Amino acid sequence: MARIEHFNNPDAPRPNSIVSAVTVFVEDDQGRVLLIRRSDNGLWAVPGGAQDFGEYISHTAVRETKEESGIDVEVTDIIGVYTNPNHLVEYSDGEVRQQFSILFRAQPIGGELTPSSESTEVRWVAQGDLDQLDIHPSMRLRIDHGYEKRAKPYIG
Repeated sequence: MARIEHFNNPDAPRPNSIVSAVTVFVEDDQGRVLLIRRSDNGLWAVPGGAQDFGEYISHTAVRETKEESGIDVEVTDIIGVYTNPNHLVEYSDGEVRQQFSILFRAQPIGGELTPSSESTEVRWVAQGDLDQLDIHPSMRLRIDHGYEKRAKPYIG
């Protein structure tokens, strides 16, 4: 399913859903962040996705990271909560989702970089190489917050 990201777009369609979702900032021992190239829009992002029924939200972070990247992780912290009402995701099936995402910090504990149906590429990326990749501004904000190692979670 294709998706269009609307960010501070006054002509964006009105939202018709909000879904509990996660994104996951995974940093390796060399200070590189785990990124996937999304198959639905071609943009680079940290792994993430929607919570399933019967699932703790931290388990969503572990599951989505494994599904999209092949990497096993352990959740260690919350970096922030992202609820910008001006960030909408429009899907080809008619859903227009208002942003609601919890960004977790996690450490890798195993697995191998493996693309999936949701990711065409998976790689560890050094902080200095991020500007060379096509990353949505809302995703870049999360990555920057992950590297900042804030004392308290971002709420916005």
